[in-house]
Amino acid sequence: MDYFKSSKKLTFNFSSYLALKNMKHNFKNLKIWILAMEITNDIYKLTSSFPKSETYSLVSQMNRCSVSMPSNIAEGSNRGNKHFQHYLNISLGSSFELQTQLLIACQNDYVTKEKTEKLENKIIEFQRMTSGFISKLD
Repeated sequence: MDYFKSSKKLTFNFSSYLALKNMKHNFKNLKIWILAMEITNDIYKLTSSFPKSETYSLVSQMNRCSVSMPSNIAEGSNRGNKHFQHYLNISLGSSFELQTQLLIACQNDYVTKEKTEKLENKIIEFQRMTSGFISKLD
């Protein structure tokens, strides 16, 4: 009888350890997800004023990159930490792609330098925060 009690206790403790090790995250509470959603909203507003000739090229690319950032955070949040890191890295990659596309838009005078700088600073902040979050999941 005592053996079974101790086995259950060990099993429970081991299960608790595994649950903590593979802890799931509520993406809506993550600051990186909130910031990514804000960036996505900013990008949609920004690209709505781009020339019609860019609708299926730069506008589409920028919108898809921005949507990819919070979407990958949300998708990975229900996975174990190693898989979550993978999704966070995809989100981070999308942010670098978006940053590049923002600079291209600025070079083509679709966006003012002031708006570019303000939005680029948000993207850089997202990159910094996401990189820090990834390192804490190790």
